[in-house]
Amino acid sequence: MKLQARKWLGSLILALGCAASAQSADNVDWAHPGGGVDEGMFSTLKQIDTGNVGKLGLAWSMDLPGESSLEATPLTIDGVLYFSGSRAEVYAVQAATGKLLWKYDPETWKYKPGKLGFTLPVNRGVAYANGKVFVGAIDGRLIALDAADGKVLWSAQTVPEGMLNIITGAPRVFGDKVIIGNGGADFGARGFVTAYYQDSGKQAWRFYTVPGSPEQNKGDPAMERAAKTWSGEYWKTGSGGTVWNGITYDPGNNLVYLGTGNGGPYDSNRRSPGDGDNLYLASIVAVDADTGKYVWHYQTNPREAWDYKCTANMVLATIDYAGKSRDVIMQAPTNGFFYVLDRKTGELLSAEKIGKVNWASHIDMKTGRPVEAYDIRYAEHDVVMFPGSMGAHNWQPMAYSPDTGLAYIPYMQMGTKFSRTESKTRGFSIFGMSISNVVEEPGDGKGALLAWNPVTQKPAWKVPHDTIWNGGVMATAGNLVFQGTADGYFSAYNAQTGERLWHYNVGLGVIAAPNTYEVDGKQYISLLVGYGGSAAVNGEVMDAGWSFRGQPRRVLTFVLGGDAKLPPGPPADKTVHALDDPAIKIDEADVIPGRMLYSMRCASCHGLDLEAAGGPAPDLRESPIALHESSLWTVLNQSVLLPRGMPVFTDLTQEQVRQIHAYIRARAREALGLREPLKDAPPVPAGPR
Repeated sequence: MKLQARKWLGSLILALGCAASAQSADNVDWAHPGGGVDEGMFSTLKQIDTGNVGKLGLAWSMDLPGESSLEATPLTIDGVLYFSGSRAEVYAVQAATGKLLWKYDPETWKYKPGKLGFTLPVNRGVAYANGKVFVGAIDGRLIALDAADGKVLWSAQTVPEGMLNIITGAPRVFGDKVIIGNGGADFGARGFVTAYYQDSGKQAWRFYTVPGSPEQNKGDPAMERAAKTWSGEYWKTGSGGTVWNGITYDPGNNLVYLGTGNGGPYDSNRRSPGDGDNLYLASIVAVDADTGKYVWHYQTNPREAWDYKCTANMVLATIDYAGKSRDVIMQAPTNGFFYVLDRKTGELLSAEKIGKVNWASHIDMKTGRPVEAYDIRYAEHDVVMFPGSMGAHNWQPMAYSPDTGLAYIPYMQMGTKFSRTESKTRGFSIFGMSISNVVEEPGDGKGALLAWNPVTQKPAWKVPHDTIWNGGVMATAGNLVFQGTADGYFSAYNAQTGERLWHYNVGLGVIAAPNTYEVDGKQYISLLVGYGGSAAVNGEVMDAGWSFRGQPRRVLTFVLGGDAKLPPGPPADKTVHALDDPAIKIDEADVIPGRMLYSMRCASCHGLDLEAAGGPAPDLRESPIALHESSLWTVLNQSVLLPRGMPVFTDLTQEQVRQIHAYIRARAREALGLREPLKDAPPVPAGPR
């Protein structure tokens, strides 16, 4: 289909207010981050099915030098793949051959370089509409590119000066607009989304997901209402509620659904002393697509205090409920329940636990509120919560098949201990409290592919995984479900039974979800391979037979009868070639504070407890730059390595740099057998926002 004709058809479909469809009009493309506007990660293509999936082979692969964490699901439009890299680079590749057509680099290190130190180098994808590709950069820019050649058509700074928000998620398109959210709740940033006109980049509307100061709220009914559920000077302490991932457009009701994030600080008494639900944290909020005005909300966790969030994908579907056909929106947020809501009114239809959950016994269907366990806000004692802050389901997209009526969830099972007393030896310290991962019994610390029936609110089947952070999911009309895992395998399962029918060793862990499309009568499946983000930090993949840092990042494409060979990656060298200078004296009083600072500021890229196999950046035990405090200070406080993605941390004091240096040197000497190892490595936050 010619580009001009596609523009006309796309405009016509939107103007008619079409119902959410699984794919674009001609059923061969993957036109949205979630496949269709329904965000269901489902394809109607069925050339590849349960009978022939065993013949699936590699059609082509393409190395992506310089990339680290690859979390995007590619789009496919008119035979071209569009996807983003770690720092919002955008690639256009011929979908059938793997030929690079163009690449755009937003050079994020040049724009607000201080933002680079706020999170991991990740980007979850692009959007497409009317010949334009849209991408959000971590520095806050929303950029529109010409899909034909990658040239910049316009760029808009979406984050006002002085705000801490960053962008890691994919934009969404609807009508003549494109919308983008942002992250930063962990730093107390105030959440909001902004819609822009696709042609000009002019702002159409903005909706804040939590209230600001009384002056900012005045005259805004949604914010004035929300402010009544907050107390103290929360706009100074921090609020959160950022929309860093989940956004769904409903053309039938002309609504945009926003999945809001956790509170920041986590401790509700620190950000909003007393009582109050703290709207609209941990909620699904529906706004009018034309104006951005509030329509309805449903809050999963009133007065959120555990890093719980509703930022997972929200899926539109039509299901049978109480003997009637209902148009619903479904989500499995981090708190461990599966929610089904009427998508026009926000009425809660059902909610049940999908796994190990101890923070609430059930959801009260009369009030819609959870029936919480005793003292889960850790006011009187330390609390172990299941699921933990990483969630029973994080951002990796679930899929829904209208053929089987099942949702397919990348399930996670891990607990978190919350304490108001800052730990000196264990736990991640933040806002005057500490959190640490908890494993109590078999199954904890593991993941699974879970098939869930949203009508009966019961599991259909479950495939256990040895690793907890695994890839997003795609379902197809070929009665198949596809998922990549942290151990480096990409697999196809029978959508009705969970039987694994095919798998392929991609040479590195997978965190992204695949897509599928048709070119010249052949169905293809493409996948970005680049295990990263918080998934890689925990170090669980170090025994998988390859080094996280050393393996090439790639895009792989499969087709029936494909016989291409995947070039081998470098052998895994797990030997630590640590450097040491015996003249350096380590003050033991600096090591533990240095460990905590390293966990907060460095571990995301350089690996938990300096195990760089779990992070994309160099092993600092081997780095000559980290050998001496003076050179470490220079790199942390100056922009010498910014073009290579190394953030600047000008907020770190000389004392803090000395402490980080002491910890690095201590760990280097451990590797050389010159000192006893530290115990109980602290975790890092559950995920970049």
